[in-house]
Amino acid sequence: MLSKKTKYGLKALTYIARSESESPVQVGEIAKSEKIPQKFLESILLTLRKSGFLGSKKGKNGGYYLIKETSEIKMADVLRVLEGPIAMVPCVSLNFYEKCDDCQDEHECSVHKLMIQVRDNTLKVLRDNTLMDLAGK
Repeated sequence: MLSKKTKYGLKALTYIARSESESPVQVGEIAKSEKIPQKFLESILLTLRKSGFLGSKKGKNGGYYLIKETSEIKMADVLRVLEGPIAMVPCVSLNFYEKCDDCQDEHECSVHKLMIQVRDNTLKVLRDNTLMDLAGK
């Protein structure tokens, strides 16, 4: 299941992408509009800023803004930052591979074979969709 952190992060990014204002979007505005606890949202937005998706401005008219074009922000990248590995089991992860303790031969493992298909299809969807697609722009 998708964590609340990731769900809220996607909602916040979409909200910022849809913003018509030239000035940064305030955390309180996003939190209120998307019904996200503000303290939790601040933590999520900080993670997205540190990962290079957002910029921020302090002060009275401060807030967050996109530093990449919406078409350049792939959902696979956002999910990896907020959620961690996309693969459901570590033995099929492309970036966080670990051998399973209970598996003698990955190539003969029925779970491994199925999870490779799940990973590949999930990655295709996440790579093919950008923030532009989510924001409808």
